[in-house]
Amino acid sequence: MTAARLIVTAETPGWADTAGRVATGYAASVIGCDAEASIERVLTPDETPDSRPGVSLLFFAFSRDALQKAVINRVGQCVLTCPTTACYNGLPVVKEKRIRIGGNLRFFGDGWQFSKKFEGRRYWRLPVMDGEFTCEDFFGTVKGVAGGNFLILGETQAKTLAAAEAAVTEMRRLPGVIMPFPGGVVRSGSKVGSRYKKLRASTNDAYCPTLRGDVKTALPDGANATYEIVFDGMDLAAVEEATRVGVRAACRPGVLAISAGNYGGKLGPFHLHLHKLLGAQ
Repeated sequence: MTAARLIVTAETPGWADTAGRVATGYAASVIGCDAEASIERVLTPDETPDSRPGVSLLFFAFSRDALQKAVINRVGQCVLTCPTTACYNGLPVVKEKRIRIGGNLRFFGDGWQFSKKFEGRRYWRLPVMDGEFTCEDFFGTVKGVAGGNFLILGETQAKTLAAAEAAVTEMRRLPGVIMPFPGGVVRSGSKVGSRYKKLRASTNDAYCPTLRGDVKTALPDGANATYEIVFDGMDLAAVEEATRVGVRAACRPGVLAISAGNYGGKLGPFHLHLHKLLGAQ
């Protein structure tokens, strides 16, 4: 998938966090959303272009065109509207791989907008009711890897969820990785396809404890809950490291097995084999 990094700043950490959370809302899976997105990490003033508190956001979509459309809509509706914010590109810009964000949002200025170049980068400044909104003209993109996953099978819902939370906590320490689902944990893991022709995905019945007697179950004896961790990375190495860190953190009391979604190559070219991956340092 195609990925972009946005740097959103504000006068206070609270407003930067608010803009980041709202801009990345409803972005869990491209099965039903325009993008997959989440806050990558919190930034201190010495890490941002305007020396203010900020957050780094990662966005993933199927193509540059789809990514540009999603980012324009989300920045326009959720960052431009948020008090005191500004928005900057967080990746190197290659002309053939860039998307235009500030250059499209500038029209909201109704002719009062203006731009300035600084160190070869153009920034648009739009008048708004608390001053000005600054947004960089072009944003860089890279080819990222989305849909990394593993499954945690446990004795009880509580123990399995605790293991999933532990995995997410450790994975969030890694740069270049996001877990776009709520809290980083997925309860409704899916399989490719459905008995209903219009659906591209449906419940992963092999891991549903209530269906154990009705389907070919993948649950071991004693397993009564499964949680999936789904994550996207800026490159394959980031996804591999996230897998290693997350699986190891999830190995807690009450966890009976760790597995992963195997979709027969239908979701992309990258296959991460857990035994091989965990044996590599």
